[in-house]
Amino acid sequence: MANLILLRHGQSLWNLENKFTGWTDVDLSENGVKEARVAGKLLAKNGISWDVAYTSLLKRAIRTLHLAAAGTDCLYVPEIRSWRLNERHYGALQGLDKSETVKKYGEEQVRIWRRSYDIPPPMLKPSDARSPLFEKKYRNMDPRVLPMGESLKTTCERVLPFWNDAIAPVLLEGKNVLISAHGNSLRALVKYIKQISDADIPNLEIPTGIPQIFEMRNDLSVARDYYIN
Repeated sequence: MANLILLRHGQSLWNLENKFTGWTDVDLSENGVKEARVAGKLLAKNGISWDVAYTSLLKRAIRTLHLAAAGTDCLYVPEIRSWRLNERHYGALQGLDKSETVKKYGEEQVRIWRRSYDIPPPMLKPSDARSPLFEKKYRNMDPRVLPMGESLKTTCERVLPFWNDAIAPVLLEGKNVLISAHGNSLRALVKYIKQISDADIPNLEIPTGIPQIFEMRNDLSVARDYYIN
């Protein structure tokens, strides 16, 4: 039996400012740094370590991984980064204040954009300065795979191939895995792992900075899952 550890990054600066973040590469807030350090202490206190770590290309997830790993003496553990673990791309909403967006479009419309399974937000134009086409970290990627906005459904569609090709084989070897990522990329994984329906997934909340442990059977079904806090 292997452990899968999921850790949503600590509070980011834009979480604090109540802005839509998505692929915008903002850093952790002071409180987010504390959350990541506490996560490491909780993992150490419970005797939980990992053999391989995965994270996104966004600094808030990478820093959370490093801060948590420092608290568990796991900084030496191999680390693999992939854009497929990035947060859901919020399209033209990125950088907008959530409260102001509600005033402009209405609470129900914003709720649909944020929480529905298959309805994306308004898309960015490729020429928009916020487009990933203009970021160095994606310059070697096929521009056709870079999103201009995503629903949770399309987030699942790019997360799950990485799970199947990179993460699941490591768990099948009996190794423990930690994934430091984002609310929606982790929701995509949990939806798949726990077989949560399209109708029920909008109700799933993943808190920042609190490790969730999945004890995985040999067939990668979940024997038990729980948060440590």
